Formats: sequence, structure tokens, C-alpha cells
Amino acid sequence: MWDPQQYLRHAGPRLRPLHDLLAHVPEALPPGRDGPPRIADLGCGPGGPTTHLADRWPTAHLTGYDSDPAMLDAARAHARDGAPDTAGRLDFAHADLADWRPGRNERFGLLFSNAALQWVPGHQHAFPDWIADLPSGGVLAFQVPGNFTAPSHTLLAALRNSPRWRDRLGAPSRADDVLDPAGYAAVLTPLGCTVDTWETTYLHRLTGPDPVLEWTKGTALRPVLTLLADDPQSRTAFLAEYATALRAAYPPTTEGTDTVTYFPFRRVFVIAVKH
Repeated sequence: MWDPQQYLRHAGPRLRPLHDLLAHVPEALPPGRDGPPRIADLGCGPGGPTTHLADRWPTAHLTGYDSDPAMLDAARAHARDGAPDTAGRLDFAHADLADWRPGRNERFGLLFSNAALQWVPGHQHAFPDWIADLPSGGVLAFQVPGNFTAPSHTLLAALRNSPRWRDRLGAPSRADDVLDPAGYAAVLTPLGCTVDTWETTYLHRLTGPDPVLEWTKGTALRPVLTLLADDPQSRTAFLAEYATALRAAYPPTTEGTDTVTYFPFRRVFVIAVKH
């Protein structure tokens, strides 16, 4: 259960990796079956990133895919209320990335995913099918968080599996859901791709009370918030414990009149171009 408004509270820092990924995607994409390039935005969320793809490729037809109804409702507003030049070439559809494959009559030149594949354990096993459906010159481009060993995640996992919470919230570690750059290169290169992979650690400057908690409410905390949605008292208690741990791991500092928390965030980037 996602909350588009919570997710967008830190829209600026969340969009920076998107722009860094886009900067490395080749400008020229193979044509679709009907002429203009086709682009799939896998895990489009509330649709904002999809509009950046539309700006980058102004003649392409784009389809954003997501499994969450609230995110899709927010995304479809972009298709209804977007700029006139996106009319008829921007749409959104429900899909589970765990089993998504291009349709039989679809020919995508770019499969793009911004911070979504980390939610799909074993997502790399879909790459052979995805690459097989790309034409020569087609691109798979994605970025995923690589911070599952950071305190924001290890503290959350430890709390979920603590004696007080494990019966209701216990969950395995997600540290293995994302490969390192070399791991992705090892998977994609034998599939007939030229692969460019790298990682970047962003140092986000966050302000306000408990900003790391607020950040995780938009992403990593969503499963917990869903499980506790019918129990406000337990939800409040869990968030209080987690916030205390986060403040110790990411202590706020004072800069002039601002209270600032610095939040390191590692991300892994992949560009694979089919031969």
C-alpha cells in the first residue's frame, strides 16, 4: 500500500538519480512497429519520472507500468492533465514486475526503471526475456538503491525481527535483492549487450524533524505501515522506536537557523545496449 504524497515529499533528491541515469541513455532508440520508439517505464510510481522520459524523447510512445492502484491513479493524472504534446503518446497500465513481459505485438526500444526493481527479488532472472524482446540497439536502463546494509535498513530489519514485533512484522533481510555493478554486468554481458554499470553515493541534506524517518515512510517503511494500518497504537509505537534509532544513527546538526540531517544513499546504475 503506497502513498504517492508521502513518496513525493522528497521529490527533489529522488529525481536526481533519474536525471543521472537518463544522461547516460543513448539518444537514438530503435523505432517501434508503427514508427516512433516505444518506451516502457517499469515501476512508474506516481508518473513524474515518465514525464521526464516524454520530454527526452518527444516523439516516443510511453507506457508506465505499476502494480499499486494509488500510484497508477496519480500517474494517470499526468496523462489527463499533461502538456498537449503528450496527448495520445503517454499511458499507464497495471503490471506486476515479477512477471511482466512485453506483449506479443509490442516492440520497445527502451525498458526503463527508476528505483523499482529492488522490490522484485531475483529480478535479474527476467533479464534474458527482456533482452530477447529488444531489437538491436534497444536499451535496458535502470537504477536501484544499494543501501540495504545502511543503518536506515539494518535498524528497520532488526526492529521488525525483535521480540516485540517479529510475530507480526518479522521479515528476511533484503540485502541480496540488489547486485553490485559487477554482478549486473556479469548477468547482462552474456546476453549480447554492451554494459555500463556504476554506483554513486549521494549525500542528501534533509531538514525538519526526523527527516530520515519521513524519507523511509515513502519507501522502505511501506510494508510495515501496511501491516499496521489497522492498529494505530502499534503503528505509533513502532515508529517511535524506529525514529529513536534513526536519530542516533543519523544525528542532526545545526547550520545557522536550520536543523540538518545528512543521509548517505548509495545507488547502482545499469545501461545495457543490445548488439
